[in-house]
Amino acid sequence: MSSEALVFLRRWKDSRRHEEAFENLADECSGILNIEQDLAKRDFRDLLEVDYFSLIDQKIISDLVQEVVARTVTPGDVTRWVRQRRQGHWYAQYRDLYQAIDYASQFIHGLTEATLEMDSLVEGIQRYAQSWYRLDLHYRKFVFHIRSAGQAALTSELARQINDLYSNNYLLTLNDRWQTQVDAAKKWAASPVRLQREFFNTWVQPFLSKNKKVFVIISDALRYEIGDELLSRIRKEDRFDAKLAPVLSMLPSYTQLGMAALLPNQELEIQDDGKATVYIDGKSSSGTSNRDKILKNGCGCRGVALQSRDFLQMNREECRSLIREHDVFYIYQNIIDKTGDARDSEERAFLAVEETLEELVKLLKKLAGNNASNMLLTADHGFIYQDHALDESEFVEISAKGKDVSYLNRRFVLGYHLGKQKGMRAFEPEALGLSGDLEMLIPKSINRLRVRGAGSRFVHGGASLQEVVVPVLQIHKKRKSDVRAVDVDVLRGGVSTITSGQLSVAFYQAEPVTDKVQPRTLRV
Repeated sequence: MSSEALVFLRRWKDSRRHEEAFENLADECSGILNIEQDLAKRDFRDLLEVDYFSLIDQKIISDLVQEVVARTVTPGDVTRWVRQRRQGHWYAQYRDLYQAIDYASQFIHGLTEATLEMDSLVEGIQRYAQSWYRLDLHYRKFVFHIRSAGQAALTSELARQINDLYSNNYLLTLNDRWQTQVDAAKKWAASPVRLQREFFNTWVQPFLSKNKKVFVIISDALRYEIGDELLSRIRKEDRFDAKLAPVLSMLPSYTQLGMAALLPNQELEIQDDGKATVYIDGKSSSGTSNRDKILKNGCGCRGVALQSRDFLQMNREECRSLIREHDVFYIYQNIIDKTGDARDSEERAFLAVEETLEELVKLLKKLAGNNASNMLLTADHGFIYQDHALDESEFVEISAKGKDVSYLNRRFVLGYHLGKQKGMRAFEPEALGLSGDLEMLIPKSINRLRVRGAGSRFVHGGASLQEVVVPVLQIHKKRKSDVRAVDVDVLRGGVSTITSGQLSVAFYQAEPVTDKVQPRTLRV
């Protein structure tokens, strides 16, 4: 092809006005020119700078999948190639597939490099919060992009391998070893890691003691790895800063107990009422209205509890009025848990995570826009999610029946005279920092109990690291702007005279992109 023809095609495909015509003609010509047969003979590496036909992207994606499955490419190369394809004409159509391949490669590399060993509860939590959580994050992003792409045929073998590695080589292996530490623990504690029930005294009370307002957002089932992604998103916002710390959740790791532990409390007790309702100092903590009463009575100041949807619907004057009249705010959000806990929607759990992250940033910005500067964000518990049908070996049976069982969940049992049972870890309430006499059984590692009508892929309530390590984000709004676009230099040749209808100009990114130094898009 002549250089003049290449220039013409390049300008045509890059034209916003005429790109639809280009795409229609490219699709028609790909068949006439037998492009698919031609591409079959080529190495995808030779095609990375070519983007005249959508079949080229399909070829690159197909070959990349094979290379990642065979582990014949490095994650650095995959990331570089995916970044290179971002400039291509058809990238938007295949963005999710490229992203899924990139995350799959990072997951496989991270798993290969990980040493999933620990000698204590505290070491397990600390190592999870330092590095292991990234494997959960990469798996979640892989599944999300695969589902968003909606082209399972192109990545079926890769999806099968990633699911197998995640479930067997990571999730099960890690939590089998973690279970050894759980079995050996006489008390549910891992100092210096804070316990969830210490949240109010550790993070909220210091603000109130200094007569400062504090805003607490509690996102149901926001596990630690999601908190880390949220941390990065928050830091990218102008004048926002944040830091992240892990907290050991209550056990069992379910909503009623986790939400209660985050309120001011002296005594927590699970009731034998068939609903596992948690009482704080003798008062029910079920529902927003009860939590509002407990917060008002327990904080010694003007407190209020409300749902995030109610706050987001308030106009500016309503927000300002609410903030003027109170000192501590508990705002509850429930997207992930509501989606994952339903059998018919549990497969959309990772989509719910993306919706949650977007809403949380929106919520924080609305708070900051109404003069909130001291914000905390945490969760009641985490969760386990595996994006495939479970094997029979991942379920355990319980022999206790009838009136001895007060409450049965997919990941824990409450009752009396439960005793020791195979595949289960028994706890007395005192060992978990609870009052009352309800005994507890929790399936070991990542095993589930069968519950009629319930899903099995998304679960919580047990003692796995993914369920019990929850994030606490401390978020502060600054007074001065601290975000800017990355610097770009324009590189010109030695001749400054324009002698033709086309002028080539090179752009050079002068520094790396970070949370506060953000990418810049230039259109010239």
